[in-house]
Amino acid sequence: MSKKILAINSGSSSIKFKLYLMPEEKLLISGSAENLGSSTSQLSYKTDKTSETRQVPLKNHSEAIDQIIDILMSSGVVKDKSEIYGVGHRISHGGSYYTHAVAVTPEVEKRIDELKVLSPLHNPNGLAGNKAFEKFLPDAKEVVTFDNSFHHTIPKKAYMYALPYEFYEKYQIRRYGFHAPSHQYVSEKARELFGKEKTRRMITCHLGNGSSISAILDGKSVNSSMGFTPLAGVVMGTRCGDIDPEIIPFLEEKLNIDSHEIRRIMNEDSGLKGLSGISNDEREIESAAKNGNERAQLALDVFVHSIQQYIGAYTTDLDGLDTLVFTAGIGEHAAYIRSQICKNLDYLGVKIDEEKNKNNELSIEAADSKVKVAVIPTNEEIIIARDVMKVTQQQ
Repeated sequence: MSKKILAINSGSSSIKFKLYLMPEEKLLISGSAENLGSSTSQLSYKTDKTSETRQVPLKNHSEAIDQIIDILMSSGVVKDKSEIYGVGHRISHGGSYYTHAVAVTPEVEKRIDELKVLSPLHNPNGLAGNKAFEKFLPDAKEVVTFDNSFHHTIPKKAYMYALPYEFYEKYQIRRYGFHAPSHQYVSEKARELFGKEKTRRMITCHLGNGSSISAILDGKSVNSSMGFTPLAGVVMGTRCGDIDPEIIPFLEEKLNIDSHEIRRIMNEDSGLKGLSGISNDEREIESAAKNGNERAQLALDVFVHSIQQYIGAYTTDLDGLDTLVFTAGIGEHAAYIRSQICKNLDYLGVKIDEEKNKNNELSIEAADSKVKVAVIPTNEEIIIARDVMKVTQQQ
């Protein structure tokens, strides 16, 4: 029997939603609430019959969810709230507690809250969205998909840090990896499109305001650039990525600030935003660079270089490279960034067709490239919807 499943993807100032008819995976409606808490907040949605964007004052996630429920009803895709069988939520950090999606319980919510210190930009908002839907859809089955679950196959030699072993035992300090639904979806899609043999050794690049690189061997994650928290790895929109750990106590002493403030700086004021002094939006920085802004160009160069380093490193985990995948906001739409990343990868056999790249085509590799290079739009929400079906069928 078909069921209507709502997939929710809560960000720090946004909520993306998709309603599916499952298990057919038929998309009934998709949309987003953006710029929550600001004067430019808006709500948009699209069905197969209509689309609309509204400028709506939305103070927080709860108000946005109230409006999303209203849209589901007014658009006609749902006549009664009871039709929504289940709601799936993407939660950033599940720590070592969860290696797969689980049904929401008070214990699960407690652990999500405990882990907010490891994912301050995401866990609180994910939990807020979860609690709001419990209020608005009390009869729906609630399931959470964790951002690090796909990476539970990373081997111990890759996820351990060279700290005293007791820290791992007592506090579970290790590499977790994130953006799991995205890396899982695009890697599975690549295997479906190009065949398992051509995608045995794959590197997936999720590039957006948050960015991460993953090494995928025979469909399983064997390494990922984000670490104990989503702060580690490549340069991001507002996050610094990998830095020398000694910089942290140095700045605390120099600026006379505590750990909370240095954490905020590294999460919210760094990355492309900190380097460029302009914005965390790659499009704005690229435009400024084209107009001769040296700091904007430097920010892009550092961003690209950090990604190239991880791609190079991950070819050792994979013993080569068969397929390179770009996804997410920057990965799917920024032809300049893809071109710059691939320029120094010719030693791996990567060569792209610049015309195909400019057109954001599915396959952008040149005819004589030894490596498949693909642009695959991510779909984290379908992974979330599938998880809802899987978990509820097990109950």
